[in-house]
Parts: sequence; C-alpha cells; structure tokens
Amino acid sequence: MATPPQTSPALPLLRPRALVFLVFAAALFPLAIGGCGPNPGASDASTPGSTTPATTAPGGTMPAKPAVRAIGKTVDGTLRTADGRDRTYRIYVPFSVNANTPAPLLLALHGGTGWGKQFQFNSGFDGIAEANQFLVVYPDGIPLEVKITPDGRTWNGGDCCGNSARDNVDDVGFLVALIEKLVAEYAVDATRVFAAGHSNGGIMSYRLACERPDKIRAIGLQAGWIALDSCTPSRPVSALHIHGTADKNAPFDGGRGAKSISGTGARAAMDSTRMFATGVGCAPTHTDTQTGPITTIEWDRCPPEVHVRLLKIEGASHAWMGHPGRPAGQGSAPSGEPYQGLDSSAEIWSFLATQ
Repeated sequence: MATPPQTSPALPLLRPRALVFLVFAAALFPLAIGGCGPNPGASDASTPGSTTPATTAPGGTMPAKPAVRAIGKTVDGTLRTADGRDRTYRIYVPFSVNANTPAPLLLALHGGTGWGKQFQFNSGFDGIAEANQFLVVYPDGIPLEVKITPDGRTWNGGDCCGNSARDNVDDVGFLVALIEKLVAEYAVDATRVFAAGHSNGGIMSYRLACERPDKIRAIGLQAGWIALDSCTPSRPVSALHIHGTADKNAPFDGGRGAKSISGTGARAAMDSTRMFATGVGCAPTHTDTQTGPITTIEWDRCPPEVHVRLLKIEGASHAWMGHPGRPAGQGSAPSGEPYQGLDSSAEIWSFLATQ
C-alpha cells in the first residue's frame, strides 16, 4: 500500500466566475473544497472471500459484501481528451474479477482539493470492489491554481468548483471518454457503469447523470448537490444522496455553510434530490422512514426499477462517513470528525448494485 500523501499549509482559494461555492474537505486536509483525506491503510483486514454477514442497509437495499483485503492491482493511466488535455486516473482491478466475464465499473470521484489516489485511500472502495467483484476507477479533476493540498483538484460540476468551473473544463467529456476507454480495455459491462462522489465529486456525479444518462446506470454521493439550473435526464437514472445535518461545509438545508468560503451557497439536499427525482419522472412527493438517527426519504412513483433516495443523517459532518479522517496526531479536520454510524462506501455500493 502506498504511503498516504501529506498535508500542506492552507492558502486562499481562487473562485470560479463571480460567485462559486467552495467547501472544505473532510479528513486529511486543513482546507478543502468538499474533499476527503486519505485512509492510512487498507479498508478492511479480513481475508478475500470472507462471508462475514453485513448489516442491513438503512435504505432497505440488500447489503454489499463487507470489504476484504484488496489484493488486486492498481494501474495508473493517462487519457488525451478532445479539448487537448492530458487527464489522469487510476483503476483498481480486483483479483476476484474474472477477466473473461464483464464486471460492473464504478467511477469514484474525489472531493474538491482531493485527488484520485487520496480518495482511493479514504473511501475504501478497493476492499468493497474486491469482495463484490467490480472495477473501480479514480479519475483526477483539474489541478487548483493555488496549491492548498499536495495535489488538490476540482471538478466542473456546473456552478462549482474552482478554476475547473471558471474555465468551463469539459469534465463530462473526460469521464465519458474514460468510460469508453475502460470498456474497450477491460472486461467491463457497459450497461452497469456507476458513479459515486464526495462533495464536489458528488456534484460531478449529479451532472454526469443529468447530462449523460446513456453512460451511467445510477449514482451515489455524499454531501453534494445539483449545481445546474435544470436536470432532465433523457433516460431515468437512480440516485442515492447521503447528507449529514451537521455538515457545515455544504449544509443539509442549503446556503452558505460556516466553513464555506464563497459568497453563494449550496442547493439544499432535499431540493437537489427532489429536482433529480422529478427530472427522471418520479412524483414530487416522498415517503419518510426513520430508524434512529437515519431518516430515509424515498421519492414516490418513480419509473420502473428507478429509485431516488435521500439518507438524512442526524449529527453527521461533511467528512466521508464510516472511514478514518486525518491520521493520528494530525488534529481534527475543520469539516468535522467522520460519522461512524454509517459507511458511505458500503451504503452506496449496496444501493448501486441493486439498480
């Protein structure tokens, strides 16, 4: 396992356009735009093929198999895009995947001021991929002009974030080209491609589903929002949105958080999921179920086999849930300590795998 990247002193952010909402990262870094810090080790120490039962997912989906030790291979790659940029990514190919049998593919999108390798550490998706036999790719956003973290990057999710949004970088085009490249190079089931993201990566997941639903079957995200004026996918896509009520970077109820550094704010979690739900053809009404600190909000009368769900987590911060934040001795992150009552990575895959 590679050594997790180190932090660097925080510097002022450059804002895209006149007003852009930038949020702090949740784990390793002093300042970030919805990014997460790396996990200093593997996500799970159990052995490959473990059949340890997983807990039932709060949203009612079948649980994913619990993460196992990631013993597959990570491959770094570069892709030349139509706009003339050399874009980078890393893909994890589980040992458990049969090279002759098409497997699902997950695009795991880092938060602002994060990067692919960082999110690989922080999310623990490799161990879940090993246990559940899917490939996971960690693309890199556009580097920030001001170095806030060792390799800080952002995505152009619409109105957010950083110079990627200001310069109107075609991140949708990059991700579509990446999907097509990986489908051609690996045994990928092109009908089962998913996206997951944190904060700015969640914003990017929404944009990808809104604009290119022909490439994405479903999305899962934490602490993001729809940063577009409208979202009317040409094909229904399922979505799971996880959001904590104690998020001070991208507040659950929207607006500018106490730890945001923009003159504008995020769209509320309820408004984002309602906008997406009605865009894919669901009713504007929802059914709520509360289990302890978790409220499951399910939009009604969606198209067949389509689900739009919001998990409202009482007391959870902006940090990626269920995984370590900053390494020991580094102090607490300004985006809060990671909530440990729910594992966002496992919850998201449990949802995506049933779509």
